[in-house]
Amino acid sequence: MESGSSSAQLVDDSRKPSYATQYLGAFSACMGAFCFGTAIGYSASAGAMLVLPDNSTTNYTDGELHLSEGQNSWYGSTFNIGAFIGGPLGGLLINAIGRKGAMFSTFVGFLASWLLTIFAQNFAMLISSRIVVGLATGITCIAANTYIGELASVDIRGTLGSGFQLMVVAGIEFAYVFGAIMDTWQLLAIVCLAPAFVFLMLIIISKESPVYLLSKGKEKEAVASLQFFRGKDYNIQRELDMMRDDLEEARKQKSSIKDMFVNAHLLKPLSISLALMFFQQFSGINAVIFNLTSIFKEAGTDIPESLCSIIVGLVQVVATAASSLLIDRAGRKILLTGSAIVMAISLVALGFFFYEKELGQADSLGWLPLVSLMIFITSFSIGYGPIPWVMMSELFPRAVAGEASSLSTSMNWSMAFICTLAFTPLKSVIYDYGVFWMFASVCVINAAFCILIVPETKGKSIEEIGAYFGAPSPLKSGPKEKTKIDISIIS
Repeated sequence: MESGSSSAQLVDDSRKPSYATQYLGAFSACMGAFCFGTAIGYSASAGAMLVLPDNSTTNYTDGELHLSEGQNSWYGSTFNIGAFIGGPLGGLLINAIGRKGAMFSTFVGFLASWLLTIFAQNFAMLISSRIVVGLATGITCIAANTYIGELASVDIRGTLGSGFQLMVVAGIEFAYVFGAIMDTWQLLAIVCLAPAFVFLMLIIISKESPVYLLSKGKEKEAVASLQFFRGKDYNIQRELDMMRDDLEEARKQKSSIKDMFVNAHLLKPLSISLALMFFQQFSGINAVIFNLTSIFKEAGTDIPESLCSIIVGLVQVVATAASSLLIDRAGRKILLTGSAIVMAISLVALGFFFYEKELGQADSLGWLPLVSLMIFITSFSIGYGPIPWVMMSELFPRAVAGEASSLSTSMNWSMAFICTLAFTPLKSVIYDYGVFWMFASVCVINAAFCILIVPETKGKSIEEIGAYFGAPSPLKSGPKEKTKIDISIIS
């Protein structure tokens, strides 16, 4: 024991933590994001195969299952109903069965949803599959982001957090590419099922979150987990003590959802997180992604709509990868603001194309839909795609992190449901250009909100962010006995 203790003391406190193991852990969690990304991309690719060209309401033509335009709108949007339910459920599961256990449960959901799709005999089975995969998605958003936030060191927290959105868009592109290759929506569903098994294997070999293990009193396992993520030569003692103190403080200050609406230092970050989720969805992103193929089809450009979807998807992957490099350098606030401004400009241009098309004057503008959507997706992917999720894990003290994240996730998916379902009916009322200009106006308001209200959280600890919102200092809550975990004894 004495040699172990002296060994721990001789470790250089200035040594940087290992990054490789953190990236591995984050990648394992983000594979769940890839799985639900394939589900998002699937609806756009499969929708073109499922929808009847004459908009008939019958479910069958020549013995094959088909959907009307109205049914396809519900098929795409009900995904968000499941995610809306999955968010709060995920908040319960991560504390009841752990971050790993919650992510494992999502594999069951992904598997069940794809099997329902592959063997679907009617519209009800297709709708059920979308609700189930949405449920798994809602849980994944909570479990994976919480897991990444708890294993990441402060210096790469934003980069690892943005990897979640990168894997979502990679999954979308995966579905777009194979959607252009596969002849039937059933074969496409089989291909989209494969990543779920990769996710399962990665979760099995992953370490549980050190924060969760410590919260359950499993100190030896918590030490082993944190040491794994920081590297064997890194002195984790200080970080482990801070983690322990944070958890003890969280138990003393445990708050309910009601408390978040009456305490200013909790209500302010909650309001910002809810607003970011609202603006993320009312930029029109999911309405565009879920209907991307049909948008290009209606635009009537010379480029095949499946190829346009692949190009836009590829741009989204590259832009999201760029965001992961920028987020811890440029900061959250500037990326959010720039993202909102450029999205507004691109949506105005897209609306202009459809306005000119309505007048029969768009013959020379066939390039504009593709370029506008490439710019729209790029700007979204650099800012408003990953950052609301990253900030969701940064804005709240641990005492309310689970409840606040559940509320934010529910806001995100409920707004996604409204936007996606309303997209087709709105086009019949205010036309395509009216819908895109409506989304553009929301982006303008969004930019002003980012400039005036959203704080910069880059490089700040949970305590520093809490102090910004006026949270009481732990020192003000009275003296407490300092508890230290001796890692040399445990190991």
